Amino acid sequence: MKNILIINSGSSSLKFQLIRMPSEEVMASGMVERIGLDNAKLHYKVGDNSITEELEVKDHAVALKAITDYLMNSEIGVIRNKDEIAAVGHRVVHGGNVFSKTIAINAEVKEKIRENFSLAPLHNPPNLKGIEVAEELFPSSRQVAVFDTAFHQTIPQKAAQYAIPTEFYEKRHIQLYGFHGTSHKYVSKKAIEELQKDNSKIISIHLGNGCSITAVKDGKSVDHSLGFGPVNGLIMGTRSGDIDQSVIFYLIDELGYTSQEVSDLLHKKSGMYGLTGYSDLRDIEEQAAKGNKQCQLAMDMNAYRIKKYIGAYAAVMNGVDALVFTAGIGENSSVIRSLVCRDMDFFGIKLDEEKNKIRDKKLRAIEAEGSKVKILVIPTNEELEIAQQSFELIS
Repeated sequence: MKNILIINSGSSSLKFQLIRMPSEEVMASGMVERIGLDNAKLHYKVGDNSITEELEVKDHAVALKAITDYLMNSEIGVIRNKDEIAAVGHRVVHGGNVFSKTIAINAEVKEKIRENFSLAPLHNPPNLKGIEVAEELFPSSRQVAVFDTAFHQTIPQKAAQYAIPTEFYEKRHIQLYGFHGTSHKYVSKKAIEELQKDNSKIISIHLGNGCSITAVKDGKSVDHSLGFGPVNGLIMGTRSGDIDQSVIFYLIDELGYTSQEVSDLLHKKSGMYGLTGYSDLRDIEEQAAKGNKQCQLAMDMNAYRIKKYIGAYAAVMNGVDALVFTAGIGENSSVIRSLVCRDMDFFGIKLDEEKNKIRDKKLRAIEAEGSKVKILVIPTNEELEIAQQSFELIS
């Protein structure tokens, strides 16, 4: 048995899970939020016991030290000393075109992560900070990097390259990279197990505040809706998804927006929030049920965009065996699932509305009898996927 500490460092947060492998037992979990701000909070959970404490947390080093103290606490801790942690698995959002698999961290790996700061300015810097802090706190533990982009390295060049001068692809590595790869990999593996079919064609639909959809053929990503950055594709909580590039030029040239203002508009003020004033789908569903036409339109637009990608990816793979809904919205919104699967008879996609309404935290099939395509709701578990890959690397 080996204990794997999973670290997910954000700009002002640090999430963690301590997982015992290969039994996959979650020994402890939680997060520190509002790092560097007033009233930072540490949430710590062991079994059915949950603790929340306000702390002064000036940086990620203090946050991880506080987590470590809880893990080794004589009353609520789960380990006696740091040496009981065999490896620390780090989620790193952008690996560029360098990293196609999970890798042990060394100086060269850290430098490559740093070189990709410009590709993921909100994510890679805190990811690297988490690595550096963990190296100091856990000197005897293996440090492992698991990249969100790695799963999408199998996307063929005909899908990954943009139709701009080739030098931008060859010299500047401007291409589709994709995101949410750890989630898409985890749920697609579960779907393949459910199908009991090696030569599978799966469309994985990750719907949360950030959204993406992936065509997975024979267990490999072959196309994906997010690209060079995490703003295109599906309509998201505050991000626009696909938009005509001419709109950007119009905002800058005719309306006087700066490029930064356009970036803020597309990343933080668009999507469901821009359409309705709400970024949380639960609020939008509630308002739509009360007759708010704009909220209903936003949900219709959201589902319509997903349906377009399903059609495209079914064409790319010459068929589809299963749709997979995952992440917060995908797992919990029966309304969105119903809108997406409506009028898809041509593809053999038929939803059982009663099964769709059932709430459960386990994998479940919700297709109607006679549906040619399996419709699966699979709770994602990125932390477990990171633990599995880290364990495989150090074993």
